[in-house]
Amino acid sequence: MTDAIDYDLFARIAELGSISAAAARLGISPPMASKRLARLEARLGTRLINRSTRRIALTAAGQQFRDDAVAILNAIHSAEARAAGTTQTLSGPLRVSAPTSFGRMHIAPYLKPFLDVHPQIEFTLDLADSFVDVLADGIDVAVRIAGTVPAALHSTVLAPNRRILCAAPAYLAHHGAPQSLRDLHHHKLLAAQGQSPWRLAGPEGRVTFDVKSAVQTNSSEVVRELALTGLGIALRSLWDVTADLASGRLVQVLNSHQGLPDVHIHAVHLRSPAQPRRVTAFIDHLRALYQPIPPWERPIEPSS
Repeated sequence: MTDAIDYDLFARIAELGSISAAAARLGISPPMASKRLARLEARLGTRLINRSTRRIALTAAGQQFRDDAVAILNAIHSAEARAAGTTQTLSGPLRVSAPTSFGRMHIAPYLKPFLDVHPQIEFTLDLADSFVDVLADGIDVAVRIAGTVPAALHSTVLAPNRRILCAAPAYLAHHGAPQSLRDLHHHKLLAAQGQSPWRLAGPEGRVTFDVKSAVQTNSSEVVRELALTGLGIALRSLWDVTADLASGRLVQVLNSHQGLPDVHIHAVHLRSPAQPRRVTAFIDHLRALYQPIPPWERPIEPSS
């Protein structure tokens, strides 16, 4: 049992590239993790990692041992599952991060079916609009809305992220609707920090439009609320405003221009030769929710 525990620790260190991150994932202190790693190296009679002030790197022996340890751990898990007759039972911690609005609207309401099937998973949902470092923050699955994903991460595209320009009827009644991009210079615009410039696609191709927001905020949710009150025009994702468009609380403007089409909703995680099944199971759950056509992309019928 001691060997298997130490193998698991080493596999986590190799996966996360950090002794402290592996310790946090396993719920032990960094000094204890370092002590167990040193004990493993002493027992094997070889150095498995080269340590530096910033990051660790596997030695040649460490790379080979990582592959062997992962294979051993997978075999142990499979044997235990077969013996227990619970090949479909998933357990352990699963930490997921997502943008605040998306997580609140399109993940949290659909967690119960997943956890009903996998009640032994210890689920954590972190919502934030700021950048989340998957490695440093110990995130198992991060939902990101982006055009590209770093090569160090494995990405599964969950859905397209179509974005439109929209405003409340009250705003349009008072200021009129823009007929061209040039008209936007004469309108009040709304964007959170980091959301300017707007990158749009239209008849003239890809264009960039600098936005000076009428209100400064770090919250994308606040931008949506300000648009609903009639304060200005915002560039919003359909997943965020479909219900408001259907009810008439928001109206699409400048239909000829939308956000760039190469931005998608991704589920990302660290690349690992031994990805826990609970990670792939949750990603499959999200794919079933959003594919082949996500709910927010289905035809909108205006309310009567």
